[in-house]
Amino acid sequence: MKKIASLVAVATLSMGSASAFAWTPCPVSHAELQAALNLAVQSPNGGFNLDMWGTVVNRDGAVCAVAKATNVNTGNSPADPWPASRVISAQKANTANSLSGINNTFSTGMLQGTGSSASSLVGLQFSNPVATNVGYRGDPAVYGTVTDPMNGLKVGGINIFGGGFALYNAGGNVVGGIGVSGDTSCADHSVGWRTREALATAVTGVEGSAATPNSDVIDVNYPACGVSGEAAGMIAASISGFVGTP
Repeated sequence: MKKIASLVAVATLSMGSASAFAWTPCPVSHAELQAALNLAVQSPNGGFNLDMWGTVVNRDGAVCAVAKATNVNTGNSPADPWPASRVISAQKANTANSLSGINNTFSTGMLQGTGSSASSLVGLQFSNPVATNVGYRGDPAVYGTVTDPMNGLKVGGINIFGGGFALYNAGGNVVGGIGVSGDTSCADHSVGWRTREALATAVTGVEGSAATPNSDVIDVNYPACGVSGEAAGMIAASISGFVGTP
């Protein structure tokens, strides 16, 4: 009985101190992510224009910022995105970060076709399960705040829906990933793109736009979701599967 109690104590201590590990720096603060996501959800997204979750991971894959934002069309106060989409947004951030490098970069939208039996990557989404003890731990009342319980921990997961993008520094190196979820896959892709664009404008050292190298790779047949402007531009800029000039 004492042995079991000791093991429980060690496990509890390990979980409680996990956020103290010396991960690489977070490329984006909670305040910066919140501001960028707030801005991104204000434009029509081609989906249902629902409230959204946004998550950032650092290069090590540790969650370091989680936010949620209200689309003006929902009338919700406070933000009320689908609860399941919080962990999905973290999956997307992890996917884009973990599969991207200086010479290859993936958005989760590019991976959408891998669920097909004809794809050489079929089953990719099952290759890296989510750590449910990380994704669903803690008090739901603080989900999406600066004290979100996922912070400092690795949630893992591979997601093949749109909405996940790698984050780069000015030297072209991957410094993390961002994931957005809460609507249709295509709408998440559009909102995620705009969120990252807002971060690139507001945060020194965070890169990743259609006008910069190593932006992201997307499927050239990725639907534009009925969104004009930047969504159409993303498709028009897709040359041999790459957005931007390497």
